[in-house]
Amino acid sequence: MASKQSALRSFLIAALAGSVAAGTYTLAAETSDNSNSAAPTTASSTAPAEEIASFTTADAGSCLTWQVAEDGTISSFEQADCNGEHRFEVSLRQDLATYPTAEFGPEAPMPNQTRQAQLREELCGVGTLRYLGGKYDPNGRYSIAPILPPADAWQRGDRTMLCGLQETNRAGEPILTAGRVADQDQARVFEAGQCVAIDAANTLTAVPCADPHQLEITSQVSLAEVFPDRTPTVEDEDRHLQDVCTAAAQDYLGGEENLYQVALRPFWTTQTPAAWEGGSRSVNCALMFSRPEGQFATLTGSATQGRGQLLIDDAPPPERPARRPLREQQAPPAPVPPAGADQAPGQAPVQ
Repeated sequence: MASKQSALRSFLIAALAGSVAAGTYTLAAETSDNSNSAAPTTASSTAPAEEIASFTTADAGSCLTWQVAEDGTISSFEQADCNGEHRFEVSLRQDLATYPTAEFGPEAPMPNQTRQAQLREELCGVGTLRYLGGKYDPNGRYSIAPILPPADAWQRGDRTMLCGLQETNRAGEPILTAGRVADQDQARVFEAGQCVAIDAANTLTAVPCADPHQLEITSQVSLAEVFPDRTPTVEDEDRHLQDVCTAAAQDYLGGEENLYQVALRPFWTTQTPAAWEGGSRSVNCALMFSRPEGQFATLTGSATQGRGQLLIDDAPPPERPARRPLREQQAPPAPVPPAGADQAPGQAPVQ
């Protein structure tokens, strides 16, 4: 049982390593294909001059935000307080006009998505790690990305490229965050009650629990206070989380008997020493069902709805053998008073 649980956790860690965008896992591939240019490469071509100026004056340590309309049009592109909501934290700026070739000369078109991804690898990675003081988890919640000038500014000769950090949703779109990356827990975790699907590409996505999924999250756990002065091993985390996540599963479902009846098992993620050193301190507790061959089964419905609404690989949960109810804890017997003592338990002796 323990070895199967360990194997499943290893599978999940492998899945996470391929899940946050093309890749946040090596310095040469910090974001996924659908988030290589997740930050806007251009603002609205009708953006006021002051918005363009706010872009070109941004430097390392600045934070940026913008509005996105329903049709995808970007507007109100401006610098923002890093302690407040923003979509992008600038780690360094590059002037593509000084690029060793004439690729970005006065008449050059704006680079396409593929070329932007290459520029990110060539120009952003090392400088961003330096900006963070080396504290970066490539498997974590933040990815490295470039932003190019608005289209009309590019046409006028602006070749500024800003490198920076962003958190994206599953569509690769930058979302609002608050605080500087270096001060944040970089762990990429889900909220309690979310259901998480793992697709063929090992991408983890929060989905409605009515949709097929493999995990149902029961809690987030911060390990920072558990291991305040050292980097824990995965085994250290396992020993702590076994009881924590079992209790979380029971609390989430309203008791141990409910957990037994839905036939799911507690599961948890861990942080590798490298991820811990990079700034990730939180993990998830979850519910899952393992197939005999050691893979995650597909769940449909929430475990909180009970056996009647939950499907495991398109079938009802397996029947659970009847078992005797857990005995209620009994109070210890009262001490027997010494012979001849005229007192009742819990009372003072009669004088």
